[in-house]
Amino acid sequence: MTSRSIDIQATDGKSFKGYLSLPPTGTGPGIILFQEIFGVNKHIRAVADQYAQDGYVVLAPDMFWRTEPGVDIGYGEADMKTAMGLAQKMDFDQAVKDMSSAVNTLRALPECTGKVASLGYCMGGFLSYLCAANGDVDAAVSYYPGRIGNRLELADKITAPILIHFAGKDHYIPKETVDAVKAAFANRKNAVIQVYQDADHGFNCWERAVYDQKTSALAHGLTLSFLATAL
Repeated sequence: MTSRSIDIQATDGKSFKGYLSLPPTGTGPGIILFQEIFGVNKHIRAVADQYAQDGYVVLAPDMFWRTEPGVDIGYGEADMKTAMGLAQKMDFDQAVKDMSSAVNTLRALPECTGKVASLGYCMGGFLSYLCAANGDVDAAVSYYPGRIGNRLELADKITAPILIHFAGKDHYIPKETVDAVKAAFANRKNAVIQVYQDADHGFNCWERAVYDQKTSALAHGLTLSFLATAL
């Protein structure tokens, strides 16, 4: 497995960075990995490497580049305050355009030899959902996607396979939102919605106190099975 930073050309002529991780074989289908509110930090880079080890060409674009490029912060109290401030400044309409640029960059790489999926966590889970609604990817995975309840009208636009992971003890995404998401995708063969009743928001991040090893492993396994079929 190898990794490097690459440039992504935006639609307005500017460029931004992305962390690219390649599988041991050097080639494979693609994953666009969307960050949490903490930037493309050590954990997100490790997740990119994890999926690269699973055989995917993974690109994690810097989605905060328009306000503060190169954000790489941790999970302390001060970090959380900074991260929340950055998330509040996010222009999601512009982010959709930047996501499309990142997907196009990944598809054009010689290392990417197959279809492309989006995958993200929290804010990144919402971005993955938007990416699917925009028709940019061949499949999408969203972990505990914040803000999704505000954009459920987009569900009908998603025709690619989508997998959404929710945490039963999530205080950021209440059960009412999860139920609304289920209703929005009811009777849709392209959607899988999985709820882990004993897990909390952020359960996949092994650097946080809310990390749940069992749930993380189950969700990762389901994601790999989903991607293997979808891609």
